[in-house]
Amino acid sequence: MSEFRLIQITDTHLGAGFPQFVANFQRVCAFIDAAKPDLVINSGDLAFDGPGHPDDLAFAKSQHDALSVACRYLPGNHDIGDNPTLVAPPPAQLVSEQNRQAFVSVFGHDHWRFNAAGWCFIGLNSLIMNSGLACEEEQFDWLASQLAGLNGRPLALFIHKPLFLNAPDDPELAATSIRYVPMPARRRLIDLLDPVDLRLVACGHVHQRRETTWRGVRHIWAPSSSFVIRAEDKQETIGVKEVGLVEYSFQPDRFEVRHRRAPGQTDIDLFTVINADGTPRPQ
Repeated sequence: MSEFRLIQITDTHLGAGFPQFVANFQRVCAFIDAAKPDLVINSGDLAFDGPGHPDDLAFAKSQHDALSVACRYLPGNHDIGDNPTLVAPPPAQLVSEQNRQAFVSVFGHDHWRFNAAGWCFIGLNSLIMNSGLACEEEQFDWLASQLAGLNGRPLALFIHKPLFLNAPDDPELAATSIRYVPMPARRRLIDLLDPVDLRLVACGHVHQRRETTWRGVRHIWAPSSSFVIRAEDKQETIGVKEVGLVEYSFQPDRFEVRHRRAPGQTDIDLFTVINADGTPRPQ
């Protein structure tokens, strides 16, 4: 295969109680059906509230099953719970093995690897990092074995949370610690990746479109397909607050990125849709 085309979507936040997000997802599906990529990757937060309402996971899977293209999935914090950090109180929904297993039972895997067009593609579960769960160590061992078998292939890494804002040693702050892969797991992951030919880190989570380069590695933040958070007191602007998706074209030893928006997608503000307690507002 001389060219491999994929579309990354993320933060779909699907649930039967949120028809606005479903409508945006259906517009993305129409775009995907027309574009006919080789693969779709959803990089996490498929469901609106998997830990609190497991039916959201099944609902999200049913919506993705309508795609005419094969899809690979990674979990987000809204699917399996969030990471503990060194600098902030435990999250209200802490990641757990029970929640991870619930995700795997619906979507099949929470990490994966495949090769295409001379590249290696690896997807990791970033929510178990720093958790102390047995699956965290198992995933790090699995990753080390996969990296040992790259045989010179360039690597594209897909995760839910960004590794960092600007650089690996960015200070971990309580106010933003849930936004990035937490320390010290972040440093361990970066050290594992350092010897290989890493070219791309693709993530979601922040609901902002952003692209940076650090030491030759492109970091692509895909925008949510579902909503944005307009209020600066809820989330400061560090990228572009808009919904959309990302198209990639991989050829041996190079790749291209196109930031796209499906026709009809709307920049729904989260706090016009939910109440302060996270329940849907009457429409």
